[in-house]
Amino acid sequence: MGSPELAFCIFKYFPYGGIQRDFLKIALESRRLGSQVRVYTLKWTGEVPDDFDLVLVPVSAITRHTLYRRYSEWVRDHLAKSPVDVVVGINKIPELDVYYAGDSCFEEIARNQRSRLYRLLPRYRHFSKYEKAVFGRESKAEILMISKYQKFFFDKYYKTAPERMHFLPPGISEDKFPPKNLEVLRQDFRKQLNLRPKEKLLLFVGSGFKKKGLARALRAFSSLTNEIRGKTKFLVVGQDKQTYFKILSFCLFISKQVSFLGGKANVSDFLFAADLLILPALDENTGTVILEAIVSGTPVLTTENCGYSNYVVESGMGDVVSLPFQQNALNRSLEILLKNIDKEDWLEKSKDFLNHVDVTSLHEKAANKIHRFAVKKIRS
Repeated sequence: MGSPELAFCIFKYFPYGGIQRDFLKIALESRRLGSQVRVYTLKWTGEVPDDFDLVLVPVSAITRHTLYRRYSEWVRDHLAKSPVDVVVGINKIPELDVYYAGDSCFEEIARNQRSRLYRLLPRYRHFSKYEKAVFGRESKAEILMISKYQKFFFDKYYKTAPERMHFLPPGISEDKFPPKNLEVLRQDFRKQLNLRPKEKLLLFVGSGFKKKGLARALRAFSSLTNEIRGKTKFLVVGQDKQTYFKILSFCLFISKQVSFLGGKANVSDFLFAADLLILPALDENTGTVILEAIVSGTPVLTTENCGYSNYVVESGMGDVVSLPFQQNALNRSLEILLKNIDKEDWLEKSKDFLNHVDVTSLHEKAANKIHRFAVKKIRS
C-alpha cells in the first residue's frame, strides 16, 4: 500500500485565522504520518510548506456564494482528472470524505440571527445547500467535531447520523503555556506596550470583529466607572476592517484608551501580559483563544454560545454571560472582573485545570482519524 493521498479544501488561507491555523497543523501532522498533501485554495497568504502540493483555484465572481460554487465545481473537475484517496473539507462543500467542523451551524444563524428576507436570497440557498451536503442524512462524510455546543443544532436541522460525528479535544500549542520566567516576560512586554505599573490590560483577540462581538466589548468598556476605565487600556488584536469600530470608539468617548493593533503572530505575549480577555461573540464555534487565555493564566469574559465557554466554567477562570444576551450583564461582569484581578490566583486555577483536562491533542487526533479513514478506503 502506497502513501495515502489527501486533498484539503479551504477557501482562503492566512496565518491569523483560527480555522486556518487548525488546518495547517492537521495537514502538517498528516504529512508526518506519511500522507501526501494537496491543498485547493483561492488564496494563500504566508509561507507554503515545502512538501505541500498547492493548487490555486483560478475562478472569480462578484458574489461570495457564486465564487464558492465555482471553486467547488472546479475542484470537483480537477479531482476527477487527478483523484486522491480522501478529500478533506475545511469549508463546507459537496462530495467530501471528511469535514473538519470548524464553523458554526449556518442554518441556525440564518434562522435566528437573520431576517426572513435573508432566506429568500441566493446566498442563503447556496450555503444552506452546501451545509446539507455535509450534514444531511444522504451524506457519507465523516465529520470531525470540535464543539459539543454545535451538535445540538446539526441534530436539529439535519438529524446527522451520530456514527459520522467524531469529537476531538482542543488543540492548544505548548508554546501557549506559561514559561518559568513568566513574570519577567510579562513585565517586559507590558513595558513595551507602555503600560503603567498598576494599569490593567483588557484584551480582545479575533479576526472577524462583528461576529466575535467587538462592538459589545467596546460598549461594555465604555460603561465602566471613570476610575476603572481610567486605569485600563483596551487592546484589539486581529485582522479585520477597523473603520466602523474606530468610529464607535470615538462616539463612545473611549478612542484614547482603545488601540487597534491588527493581526499579530505573538498572541501569547499579549495573553501573558493581559489581565482579562473579553470575547462576547455573537456566534463562535469554539473560540480557541478562550482556552489559550486560560492556559496562559488569564481570565476570560465570554458568552454562552462560544463553544469553549464551558472551559471557563470548569476552570473557574472568569465569567460566562448567559443567553439571551444582555449588554447590561456583560457590563456588570466586566466591572466585577476588572476589580478582582489577581494574576497569581488565576495562574493557580489554570494549573489545577490543566492537570485534569486534555487541551493539546486536537491536531494529532484529527490527523490520525483522517489517516485511518484513508487506509480503510484504500483497502476497501
